[in-house]
Amino acid sequence: MSAEPQTDTVDMMLNMGPQHPATHGVFRMVLSIDGERIMGVRPHIGYLHRGSEKLSEHESYGQVITLFDRLDYVSNLNNELVFVRAAEELMGVEAPERAQYIRTILCELNRVASHLLFIGTYALDVGAMTPVMYTFRERERVQNLFEHVTGARMMHNYFRIGGLKEDVPGDFAERVLSVVRRLRAGVEETDRLLTFNEVYLARTRGVGVINAEDAISCGLTGPCLRGSGVAYDVRKAYPYEVYERLEFDVPVGEFGDCWDRYWVRLRECYESLRMVEQALEQTPEGPVMAPGRRIARPPKGEVYAHAENPRGDIGVFLVSDGTDKPYRVKVRPPSFCNLVGLERMMEGAYVADAVAILGSLDIVLGEVDR
Repeated sequence: MSAEPQTDTVDMMLNMGPQHPATHGVFRMVLSIDGERIMGVRPHIGYLHRGSEKLSEHESYGQVITLFDRLDYVSNLNNELVFVRAAEELMGVEAPERAQYIRTILCELNRVASHLLFIGTYALDVGAMTPVMYTFRERERVQNLFEHVTGARMMHNYFRIGGLKEDVPGDFAERVLSVVRRLRAGVEETDRLLTFNEVYLARTRGVGVINAEDAISCGLTGPCLRGSGVAYDVRKAYPYEVYERLEFDVPVGEFGDCWDRYWVRLRECYESLRMVEQALEQTPEGPVMAPGRRIARPPKGEVYAHAENPRGDIGVFLVSDGTDKPYRVKVRPPSFCNLVGLERMMEGAYVADAVAILGSLDIVLGEVDR
């Protein structure tokens, strides 16, 4: 009898992106697949590289703020804050109390706007069309408020080293309370529509799992880390601005899957709205800019400052040579670091789940490539 022929199987390479509607930017993945299962993934970045860190060396400190607006263009104000805080720490300057409260209010509203964008587009990723209509409607309320305060819908350039560009309009408190009230109703509506929808659960529960130990090892932060059950939040661990005066909880997941990462962001919307109400009630009258020279010229030295933006722990390492331009600016971007966990999340998953897993990281390529 002749021996049966031996056959070898070879994993097929499947290219996904960089021009792909579900990668949320120019991001490319090369999937190694065996049938319908993903055996491995190799991310490719660099298609949106703009040299923001190098450009910072040729701009004044005030001009660098506009570059941080463009890193993560969905959470502009959160990024502005971390840079101005780094410069303030280097200069030994503290923003007035009123400015700190206003910064905190705007950053938390920006967090809600960012998470709403994630929830709507993530629902599209897994096949649900309606939620994005709800979330964009609510996000527009925040964007309109930002435009009223800063004059811009996205690239605000509103925070300054030592405070704010100018005080908020006289009807700021009234408008914020109105927006918060409507946002809370909108988030609750989206919650009822999506969170326990059986199709949504089937597409996200048990998909893209990463445990707490692996999440920490990969350097994950923000909702991606908290979704795995690790209650690390820079606002709690290293309070800045006025966060130590506000009461809020840090939502955490249980299994570290796509649904947990979604759920953490949804709960953070509620917590952010709660913080905005507290901060608004505590906001004092007074100046919004510290006294001193308007052209920043920090003394020679270096500093590292970090904060919690909607995607996680964003850090800025700033080196000054004593001139009005930074000698070196290095960013620790959460989107870039969260991508490290992508391979562990995708290994063994179905090809059909690749988009759901990538989408659950909520990356912004402007921050990844810088």
